[in-house]
Amino acid sequence: MFVLELTYTAPLERVDAALAEHVEWLRKEYAAGHFIAAGRKVPRDGGVILAAGMDRAAVERIVAEDPFTLAGVCEYRITEFVATTTAPALETYREQLPS
Repeated sequence: MFVLELTYTAPLERVDAALAEHVEWLRKEYAAGHFIAAGRKVPRDGGVILAAGMDRAAVERIVAEDPFTLAGVCEYRITEFVATTTAPALETYREQLPS
């Protein structure tokens, strides 16, 4: 599982100009089963996405396709973790530690 943390690197006017395309990109990744949750940080200086079901190389490819990345309005920090415990609603995402 991955935590994708976006930090805006441009004024909000430029972020907002790419927002509709970014939301469409999010919808596509939800439909593909890659994203679990996403939203804005508070204060609004970026966002967070939870992603699962793929390896780091795939995550990096997906992040590179984000319209925010293509517009040069954010930077991503990608953190991989093993979700060994989850809420019942997220049980299908529970993982085992590698042996």
